[in-house]
Amino acid sequence: MNVRIVVTGTDTGIGKTVFSAALSGALDAYYWKPVQAGLDDGTDRDTVMRLSGLPEQRLLREVYRLNTPASPHLAARIDGVVIDPQKLALPKTDRPLVIEGAGGLMVPLTEDFTYIDIMARWDAPVVLCARTTLGTINHSLLSIEALRARAIPILGVAFIGDENEESERIICKMGEVCHLGRLPHLVSLTGETLRAAFAQHFNVDDFVRGANR
Repeated sequence: MNVRIVVTGTDTGIGKTVFSAALSGALDAYYWKPVQAGLDDGTDRDTVMRLSGLPEQRLLREVYRLNTPASPHLAARIDGVVIDPQKLALPKTDRPLVIEGAGGLMVPLTEDFTYIDIMARWDAPVVLCARTTLGTINHSLLSIEALRARAIPILGVAFIGDENEESERIICKMGEVCHLGRLPHLVSLTGETLRAAFAQHFNVDDFVRGANR
């Protein structure tokens, strides 16, 4: 069975697209973000294409491309689109698949369906991306609790930002999750610098083993 990993975050704008690019490249995987909200500054697929080193055919097309940079349920309403969760089944691939969510776990896709609901259907292990700044302990532990309440497997936490040893330690201890590593902020963000940082701070085998449990 191919490795399938869902990348989500404790919040929006924390760097999970950059992390997804690094993970997709390290796994030589397919990348898929099923719902993209906001097109003016390019898409997350564009960012992953630029940073991952993967060929374009490995970057799967979004099911929904929404113009407005907002929660998907609102962006869809503005665009006159109805998001059908039934159309968001995981695609079959011949190698690992990295799936990136939008915002945090409780982001609404429709008026009565959130991202965490579709993750429960996918039943694929989740990597939770978390900040290292003030507030991350509460946000991270609440996210872990929400995933566990729905029996969604948690592969571990990937921290993003400057080192915060105590916050990282207590989140993983109290949440009983694996500390996968920490991706530092990069002054120069290129495919080369991202690959080097990921290789230095993460062990790709941890993701493969965790996804195959």
